[in-house]
Order: sequence, then C-alpha cells, then structure tokens
Amino acid sequence: MKIVLICFAGMSTSMLVNRMQKVAAKRNLDAEIVALSTSDMYEELDSADVILLGPQARYVLDEVREAASPKGIPVEVIDSQTYGSMNGEAILDMALKLTK
Repeated sequence: MKIVLICFAGMSTSMLVNRMQKVAAKRNLDAEIVALSTSDMYEELDSADVILLGPQARYVLDEVREAASPKGIPVEVIDSQTYGSMNGEAILDMALKLTK
C-alpha cells in the first residue's frame, strides 16, 4: 500500500510520515508512506493507493481529486486537530479505511 501525503514541504509532514511508518511497522503492514508537494504528486499517481492532504493543503482538494478520480484513488483532508497532534496511528487508520 502506498500512502501519499500532500503538503508544502514542511518539516511537520516529514515527522508525521515517520510516526505513521512506526505504527505500520508495529502492525506488520507493508506500507510505503511519502510526503510530496502538489506538483510532485502527479509523478506518483500511478502507484498511490490513497492521498491525504495536510490541512494547509486543503485548498488544492478539488485539483487533487480531479487528478486522482480517474485512477480510483481516494483523496481526503486530514483534520487540523489530528494533524496538529501528529497522531500517526489515527492518520494511518484513516488511510486504511479509505482504501477499503
């Protein structure tokens, strides 16, 4: 499973990726989790299973959904509270639910 997080190259998203990877490893999940800018996302569309946007990237939601929809990739925005608390487990669970 490949989870793509869309951000603006912020340090917080890199920390979130690390937390999510630790949770995935504890659960023995085969998950690749990457943080990308909106422009870099287009290179990863063929391999992404789910795309999550940081709250600060909410304004590109329609653009990302339009690009991902033909490929059947679910796209959602991470809520500010969960993102702000760096709750890697909750965000990983969100990604897993979206792929079912």
